[in-house]
Amino acid sequence: MATVTAPAPRVSLPGILKHRVVAKLALLALAAAILVPLADARWASGSWPAALTVDLTQPLGRVSDWIIDNRDSHPLFLYGFGYLSNAVVLSVRAVYLVLLAAGWAGVTAVAGLVAWRVAGLRLGLGTAAAFLTCGLLGMWIPTMQTLALMVVAVLVSVAVGAVLGLAAGLSDRMDRVLRPVLDTMQVLPAFAYLLPVVLVFGIGVPAAVLATVVYAAPPMARLTALGLRGADKEVLEAVESLGATSRQRLLTARIPLARKELLLGLNQTIMMALSMAVIASVIGAGGLGDRVYQALASVDVGAALAAGIPIVLLAVVLDRVTGAAGEGDPGAAQPGRAGLSRRSGWTAALAAALVVALIGRFAGRLDWPDAWTLNIAEPVNRAVDWMTDHLYSGVPVIGGTADWAGHFTTWVLDPLRDGLQALPWWSVLLIVAALAWVIGTWRTALTAVLAMAAIGVLGVWKPSLDTLSQVLAAVAVTLVLGFATGIAAARSDRFERLLRPVLDVFQTMPQFVYLIPVVALFGVGRAPAVAAAVVYALPAVVRITTQGLRQVDPAALESARSLGASSGQQIRQVQLPLARPALLLALNQGVVLVLAVVIIGGLVGGGALGYDVVFGLAQGDLATGLVAGAAIVCLGLMLDRVTQPTERRIKKGA
Repeated sequence: MATVTAPAPRVSLPGILKHRVVAKLALLALAAAILVPLADARWASGSWPAALTVDLTQPLGRVSDWIIDNRDSHPLFLYGFGYLSNAVVLSVRAVYLVLLAAGWAGVTAVAGLVAWRVAGLRLGLGTAAAFLTCGLLGMWIPTMQTLALMVVAVLVSVAVGAVLGLAAGLSDRMDRVLRPVLDTMQVLPAFAYLLPVVLVFGIGVPAAVLATVVYAAPPMARLTALGLRGADKEVLEAVESLGATSRQRLLTARIPLARKELLLGLNQTIMMALSMAVIASVIGAGGLGDRVYQALASVDVGAALAAGIPIVLLAVVLDRVTGAAGEGDPGAAQPGRAGLSRRSGWTAALAAALVVALIGRFAGRLDWPDAWTLNIAEPVNRAVDWMTDHLYSGVPVIGGTADWAGHFTTWVLDPLRDGLQALPWWSVLLIVAALAWVIGTWRTALTAVLAMAAIGVLGVWKPSLDTLSQVLAAVAVTLVLGFATGIAAARSDRFERLLRPVLDVFQTMPQFVYLIPVVALFGVGRAPAVAAAVVYALPAVVRITTQGLRQVDPAALESARSLGASSGQQIRQVQLPLARPALLLALNQGVVLVLAVVIIGGLVGGGALGYDVVFGLAQGDLATGLVAGAAIVCLGLMLDRVTQPTERRIKKGA
């Protein structure tokens, strides 16, 4: 009689260890139990070993000396960079002369009519009002100078970004190669590469345009690649089945399907180029940025605001117009224009603008009349003086802003910095590896650890931890304020409408403009540097949070309401969990934007890496500036890997 043998029971893990995160934590605990005693025995002091550092002062100094010695004689500069510099100067001058020839009336009419045809009558009138405001503030000529430089810089940025995005969108290999290049271009502080740009091109417009292109081209490249890769597969297969060649598929299918992403890339490129207007003025860009910079050098907040407002107006107008262009042509479908074709509508609009320009030219009204200007500098300066006198100190009960800054430095920034610097270097690497691996993969952890280790190799370990403490504090404050404001805006349409212009101003106002009021209220030190970073990063966090919460499936909210969930329960248990990808993106953007203001913080006593970059530019010290800039890039890369789960990075193509 045959016997049946029962299979041996399988040994399974306890239920809690079946969770991926818990299993990783168990492995990390085991690894720490083994590695920590060994590392402590080998590197008991905890400071970064001098044997593992690389001194780049001499090689970078030799490079700087060679550029200075050969800039006027070497063929590379005479026939390469020289021709490029001349082309940029001629292009900017040509655009500027065209704007001057059109006169204030012609430029205003063209801008208003183009906005009208693209986005409707309301935005057309708003665009005309924005240009007229630039004249009323006495900033017409500087506005035209900035506009001429921005036109050339944006055109070059769009061309470079489109080519790079085309290569990355059509080739996986090029996408992998270009990804770290674009990351570096976007995270590397502008002050860090201003020095090498000035060494090659000298002070002036070419250096300003090139620095702007380096900063503004990556969004166009990323969004172009995203649009090409996200094209509808069924449409592409249908076009291919009709016998279309690769070039025909690209021109007739991929690019038209990516129209929205391409226009969004143009929008972001314009916004980032305008944000460089003041920084570029440091190396001779002129225009509005130079007015802001000179006003702040003399601590004239009113004059800085008068020059900063036109930058904001240009940014807001261009943002609205390019955003509307991405959604179609609303003007063509409005009542009263049904009988006009799109082409005839554009022809009529441009003809009207030309007539206005000719009338202004024949009337001798090319320049903005001096009698039509308003002086806002004096009342603004009086307001700033009042705020300083009444809010800086001596406020009953709550204390002054100086007291707040002191408490924040003593209770938050100092303990955070001292705690990070007291940790052994190897424990910092272990913490980074653990955080990155828990939310990602071993590749994520390896990238984060290598980025952090590179900081030690560059010899800037302690100042980098000082900068990291400021970034962490600023990101924490930004997220608390941003998430709270974003939730409120998502729950109230009226609050969102009221908040939108405020966010526009904060997001487009040059950092230098609100730097002086921040210093006037909080003094000089790391606290005002954190405050400036919070103001700069907060709008993006609020916008992304609001959008993510509003995109939650209404059916899920309706189900929660039918079960009797309160508003607070709906937010905590439905909206926030479902909006997790948007919240993670808000966290990522908060980190990136806070890092972008690290250099500005160095100007107001933030110290650390920001000060090193500014010092390197001011003293012509290529090694100090570039090493500190590279360390900021490494910090950005590490924080990106630590704060973004793997599936999120795959989705956004990072």
